[in-house]
Amino acid sequence: MSDLDQAIEQLRGCRLIPESQVRELCYKARELLIEEGNVVSVDAPVTICGDIHGQFHDLMELFRVGGDVPDTNYLFMGDFVDRGFYSLESFLLLLCLKVRYPDRITLIRGNHESRQITTVYGFYDECIRKYGSANVWRYCCEVFDYLALGAIVLGASSTLEPTSNTALSSMPADSELETESLNSRGEVMMSTYRPRQRSSSDASTDSRNISPPRDISAAPGQAAAPSRSGAPGTGASGDGNGSATTSRTGAVLCVHGGLSPLIDSVDKIRLIDRKQEVPHEGAMCDLLWSDPDEIEGWGLSPRGAGFLFGGDIVKQFNHLNGLSLVARAHQLVMEGYKEMFDGGIVTVWSAPNYCYRCGNVAAILELGEDASGGGTVARSNGEYGRSNGIVTDNRVISPGRRYRVFEAAAQDTRGMPAKKPVADYFL
Repeated sequence: MSDLDQAIEQLRGCRLIPESQVRELCYKARELLIEEGNVVSVDAPVTICGDIHGQFHDLMELFRVGGDVPDTNYLFMGDFVDRGFYSLESFLLLLCLKVRYPDRITLIRGNHESRQITTVYGFYDECIRKYGSANVWRYCCEVFDYLALGAIVLGASSTLEPTSNTALSSMPADSELETESLNSRGEVMMSTYRPRQRSSSDASTDSRNISPPRDISAAPGQAAAPSRSGAPGTGASGDGNGSATTSRTGAVLCVHGGLSPLIDSVDKIRLIDRKQEVPHEGAMCDLLWSDPDEIEGWGLSPRGAGFLFGGDIVKQFNHLNGLSLVARAHQLVMEGYKEMFDGGIVTVWSAPNYCYRCGNVAAILELGEDASGGGTVARSNGEYGRSNGIVTDNRVISPGRRYRVFEAAAQDTRGMPAKKPVADYFL
């Protein structure tokens, strides 16, 4: 592209770039994305974002609240297009930022990054309306096929520094801040705490009272799966208990939708052939379409694709893969975010006033960097006995989570979208 920075500035002003530049941009983006695996490794600190759905001015509000690229490291969990009036401007801006700052923004695929879905929910029609042909839609759909299916966040801190003196003074004794919810002005709306962990020598005396989740996949009479996985984010087996010098925080898995009955380890996600249209069933479909629900085991999804899955599924998956949290999007949450199953999974929604009428707020999730010097260890690739970065009491500590909640951008910043091109009349 001749001048990427100029294109970014033009798109930030909600002005489209020429079709020839879109073609070149999509080509460069495919070259970049093809080098990424199905599961991208992202180092903390990182800000995790949910659905955008073409709400460009709300994306600008997200950057105002969370910080701009490249100052902030972003991870977007898909559904960039459809429903909103500005899917093209939103997706092309994020694509420009990805090409310009490849190490500071990660884009993974949502169920709306699909040819079939975009022809129904608006993106295809928007391309025709704004460019006069389906060429740009085809360029973007080719990029969709190369987007990763998930991301693993490594090195997240288990501790969270309070943002205000009020939160610090109200912190219970012998406890640490676990989650903090802020509004768009940076004011603390809600905080939760957990007991401060003792040293490994003290904690070892309590290990007899701690038992891992039961293996619900093992049939009666069969051996259970390994009680401890390998390094965080893998399905590799191993019996290393780690050391007190490494991070207590397991990896964080980010996917758009949820889990799949065909996938019991993160490594199986890495084996999927992702460079295709989203299939109607199978593991890739489930990752983009499934939802957590208050059930046990697996259930049929009312969406007609993917599955519903319960807290027992999440706890077992996290335990076997050394994960501390699954972050996902895909579902409208009126409060912007929703934690379920004892904090084992969180839904993040980043499109405020969804479809310009739902009245919801949006949120982004900030994970801090582990400054203890240990960090989350690298994958073990199945090396037997490799340390997995977990403290000796076999507990994976959840990362400190800061949610920034924000409302839709002010009406006077939006302008009026052109639903149809202005007709020429010859009288």
